[in-house]
Amino acid sequence: MARFVYNKILGSGGHQPNYNVWVYIPMRAHEDEARIFINTVSDDKIESDDFEVSNSSATTADTWEWWNTFRTTCNTDKKVGLVLEMSADLPSYCEIQRWLGEPIRCIFIKTTLFATNKKGFPVLPRAHQNLLKKMFKLDIQVVICGSNKHNNIRHYQQYMDHLWTTQEPDDALSTFAKGYEDYLQIPLQPLMDNLESATYEIFEKDPTKYTEYQRAIFSALLDRISDEEKDSKIVVVMVVGAGRGPLVRAAIAAAKNAQRQIKVYAVEKNPNAVVTLCAQQYEMWGDQVTVVSCDMRDWNPPEKADILVSELLGSFGDNELSPECLDGAQKFLKDDGISIPVSYTNYVVPVSAPKLYSEIAQMREKDKHPLAFFEMPYVVHLHNHTPLSSPQALFTFIHPNRVEVPDNTRYGKLTFGIPYNCAVHGFAGYFDTVLYKDIKLSIHPTSHSPGLFSWFPIFFPLKDPIYVRSSDKLDVHFWRCVSPRNVWYEWMVTNPIISAIHNPGGRSYTIGL
Repeated sequence: MARFVYNKILGSGGHQPNYNVWVYIPMRAHEDEARIFINTVSDDKIESDDFEVSNSSATTADTWEWWNTFRTTCNTDKKVGLVLEMSADLPSYCEIQRWLGEPIRCIFIKTTLFATNKKGFPVLPRAHQNLLKKMFKLDIQVVICGSNKHNNIRHYQQYMDHLWTTQEPDDALSTFAKGYEDYLQIPLQPLMDNLESATYEIFEKDPTKYTEYQRAIFSALLDRISDEEKDSKIVVVMVVGAGRGPLVRAAIAAAKNAQRQIKVYAVEKNPNAVVTLCAQQYEMWGDQVTVVSCDMRDWNPPEKADILVSELLGSFGDNELSPECLDGAQKFLKDDGISIPVSYTNYVVPVSAPKLYSEIAQMREKDKHPLAFFEMPYVVHLHNHTPLSSPQALFTFIHPNRVEVPDNTRYGKLTFGIPYNCAVHGFAGYFDTVLYKDIKLSIHPTSHSPGLFSWFPIFFPLKDPIYVRSSDKLDVHFWRCVSPRNVWYEWMVTNPIISAIHNPGGRSYTIGL
């Protein structure tokens, strides 16, 4: 069947009909549901010998395996979607999470699952309600099937409308990311390219990022200058990669709150952003701020800084070359100076993300091999996916880096335990950063800073999905490679199978220095 369907899909287009196929799969095998039903009914009501299924093997049939076999045969094609039949007895939490990572197009709910409330209207059990609300987030269709048990079929529709309207409101991140769910983007390269004004404007709207930076600068100023010295000493603050000035404004506000005097150098290489900085310096800041139009690595400052402030972090922490930039800029800093941020760590976790995999498989570009798109990372607001373990720390960078010859190459091997049989399509990446002391920013799933939306996670795909059993360990290796002109990542899996090295020598993707 899968072969026939896939041939039809491949043959569609042009003058042929454009096929999209939805595959109907129950969440639980019907035999398993029957077994559960028999086991929950007392012996005086039902004789188990009357049911052949009661004598069958106790091993449960995993219907996800049926689906995985079918879609793998169809090469995880985006035209093959999933119709899921909601079961009376829901699977375990882990199994539900696995289903939620699949390309569900529709959910079938039998009328037999509905109970009747005191007013005679249909209602679902609480667990089924919660599952359905999670599926609403995937923009699915709902089909009610079976005989009408509640007078009017419209009562079921009204109940679905009620569940839809009683969902929890989106948080700041979900609101900001609306329309960008599972949308793959090439990471920015602000060191090599000049960002557009619209890009700056989006990032400057983040309510959390600059509040935390201001708190960090405030705390650093208090530590740097005592109350007795606040009227006699001036703190030199250098903002490297100043953009259109949000960190300059944060520094000035922090100094005002701390009642400390500061002198600010705003260093920026983007000529378009420099125009905005100069306008603000003329209209608001005056002599308190000196605008420097220069690459921070080439500048020779007239004095050294007490505090060096930067926002050079990317979705993976170091992927916008903050280590290389700050290593070059730390010559500006006094021996006892403070760097904000102080450190940052990135994390990875294996994910099942067939939707992302199928999107990458469809990518084409002139003069590029199709597999090249599996050898580059993507910034993406992960939505229709399943994390398969807990994120683990990979690389850490600390500033200022007092090593005489800094080396930002890195290698890390991580081992993940996988809780259930699944297909791994790649690795999600996150980071957190210590700005100063206990003041942090994080996009790590378990410690995500409330309201922070400046960074989406990063995704490192695999060329071929890897099937992993619950008894397996998953070993992944990551390299951060550095040459005189470029930085790039390489990654591979060595257990339970050995994959090819992705992006060897930076052949498909590099970050320009």
